[in-house]
Amino acid sequence: MTTTLDKVLYTAQSHTTGGRDGGAGKSSDGKLDVKLSSPGTSGTGTNPEQLFAIGYSACFIGAMKAVGGMQKIAVPADVAVDAEVDLGPTSKGYGIAVRLKVSLPGMDRAAAQALVDAAHGVCPYSNATRGNIPVEITLI
Repeated sequence: MTTTLDKVLYTAQSHTTGGRDGGAGKSSDGKLDVKLSSPGTSGTGTNPEQLFAIGYSACFIGAMKAVGGMQKIAVPADVAVDAEVDLGPTSKGYGIAVRLKVSLPGMDRAAAQALVDAAHGVCPYSNATRGNIPVEITLI
């Protein structure tokens, strides 16, 4: 089932040429301008999996802060998410799998886990990937 947006809050725009093999990508506002290279090569650019890892982890922190604000829970200033995005062959071509390791220093473990679970329910990346790829989220 496809979920439609009730309202568009923001639209990211980019232009990419050449793909992951020596290409480049740039956002329409010029804030992001990256060279691309394939994973595991000696190329000097980043790759889509690294960009996805950073995007998902940043979005997940935003979701924790949003949930924390709604529930009057203080999210530690030094909150961190380490993301790993695997790329590999599948029966349908290629796919990815994600592991997020969430650090909420100083928070009660049960409260931190409840926050992580709630954030996973509202994070746009979590909602986009749910049921499509393996996603493992661990509170460290």
